[in-house]
Amino acid sequence: MSGAQVITVDGPAASGKGTIASGLGRRFGLPVLDSGLLYRAVGVLLEREGGDLDDAAAAAAVAGRLTAETLADPAFRTRGAGEAASRVAVHPQVREVLLQLQRAFAAQAGGAVLDGRDMGTVICPDAGAKLYVTARPEVRAERRWRQLTGQGESVSLDEVLADIHRRDARDSGREAAPMRPAADAALLDTSEMTIEQAADAARRIVEAARARQAP
Repeated sequence: MSGAQVITVDGPAASGKGTIASGLGRRFGLPVLDSGLLYRAVGVLLEREGGDLDDAAAAAAVAGRLTAETLADPAFRTRGAGEAASRVAVHPQVREVLLQLQRAFAAQAGGAVLDGRDMGTVICPDAGAKLYVTARPEVRAERRWRQLTGQGESVSLDEVLADIHRRDARDSGREAAPMRPAADAALLDTSEMTIEQAADAARRIVEAARARQAP
């Protein structure tokens, strides 16, 4: 897989990485994969089947049945789906099943943008441009709280902040593909940025990375 035209956007929940990845996809005319949605789908579908999120084999079986059409379910974008995703993502078996799907997406002719937590470290270590997007936990909690309440969910800001801290600890402390910046990733802290400022900063990072690779 040639990684020259692949862009990876990693970072914790509600850092702005999804918005940035979508914007980069539009700017450079590339398909975008929200890898977090894959894990959310596994968690939600497993719970619907009455399965246990801590059952690695059952979670891996669900992961093996995912299709692009499956990911359109709006239930995958709820607060509960995020928590379920963080729990099934700790299973190496699940990550192995989804690894092949994600690498196949990245191998598309012309390149791709991949948004997640281990895109630049595990899925596409040879990506031509890598970003690690972050923000202070309190900022991320407020963003996620506004999103959830806007979707009609009843949840307090303190509850969302607790969720953020719990997911950060689980995602960065898991044995399989822990969340961390790739050694060659550009760090982008969006705490004090507007959406437009973050998008512009990301664009400049990608353009600089591509300029360095130009013959």
